[in-house]
Amino acid sequence: MNDAVMPTYGRLDVAFTHGEGSWLVDDQGNRYLDGLSGLGVVALGHANPAVAKAISDQAGQLLHTSNLYRIPAQEKLASELAALSGMDNMFFCNSGAEANECAIKICRIYGNNRGIDDPAIIVADNSFHGRTMATLTATGNPKVHAGFTPLVTGFIHVPFNDVDAVRAAVEANDNVVGVMVEPIQGEGGIHIPDDDYLPALRQLCDDSELLLVVDEVQSGNARTGRYFAYQHSDVLPDVVPTAKGLANGVPIGVCLARGIAADQLKPGNHGSTFGGNPLSCAAAIAVVNEIENHNLEARAAELGDRMLTSFRDRLGGRNNVKDIRGKGLMLAVELTSPCSEIVQKALDQGLLLNVTADSVIRLLPPLIITDEEAERICDVVCTLVEEQS
Repeated sequence: MNDAVMPTYGRLDVAFTHGEGSWLVDDQGNRYLDGLSGLGVVALGHANPAVAKAISDQAGQLLHTSNLYRIPAQEKLASELAALSGMDNMFFCNSGAEANECAIKICRIYGNNRGIDDPAIIVADNSFHGRTMATLTATGNPKVHAGFTPLVTGFIHVPFNDVDAVRAAVEANDNVVGVMVEPIQGEGGIHIPDDDYLPALRQLCDDSELLLVVDEVQSGNARTGRYFAYQHSDVLPDVVPTAKGLANGVPIGVCLARGIAADQLKPGNHGSTFGGNPLSCAAAIAVVNEIENHNLEARAAELGDRMLTSFRDRLGGRNNVKDIRGKGLMLAVELTSPCSEIVQKALDQGLLLNVTADSVIRLLPPLIITDEEAERICDVVCTLVEEQS
């Protein structure tokens, strides 16, 4: 480990030198099946030829000009994402946290423009929205808050998947301007709400003139079997932040908006030096095209169902297994007790995964994994869980 690097991560003692598809190779020549895809980022696999070519071609032409000028690649990407999402316009940045910051600012300026001096946003317990001061405050996890008080004001926390709690918070607070939720809680442990949750929130927001923000940073970009997870519920949010899988590892974030939310930010209200530069947009265009050309939404849905069935057939009913759940290739096996040691044990078996919320084995494999690779992930995970009991 290098002491010059600030110790903000509990890193595993392995260093990767290159990868191909769903596989990584370390500096000792060992191969690892990537069941995490860089925390849901490398959705098309490592060294994807189409993305590599897009990056190389763009790097040989133009890396950066700034948003003081038109950026054709940004305009092209925006048009493609608008068509996929049903949104009207968008702001480009560098990460999911920044995309969520933009969403928060849209809600606040919307409230201020309506004469609300202290606008508040309803957020969910067990959520994760980022680690900037505003997004960590919005995050519903006290561990993320620890050490960073005083927190940002203007957030009201309610239980996830509880529309009545949201309604009660709206009725009790006349300064609420928006509701911000993940369609599937990722960092919180792959928690999937009831089918009527988002539609009910949409109706509540419509009735109360609130903005509905659906955080698709982890669940977007075909991860769950639709391009955006909210599309399973047939609703249209007002604001949609996304990032992770959009450019296959090149830093990018985007905050999409529609209707009145799309008309809130004006010149001078917000900005990003690197956001939406030619390089990141070229990579993202390649990703969007690959997802479309190879029908990876349907592939994620089909393979995710198969992996869930495999986990349930082998692990269902075990005393140390609390739940098995997922949507597309966003999968979780929750154990009855903390299991962080499984991360190292899996690494020793040549599989990358992680444990979140102390006891949830989280899997976010690349969308391009083969049937055989999916079977290997299931087999290794099941064996490790069986050895836990």
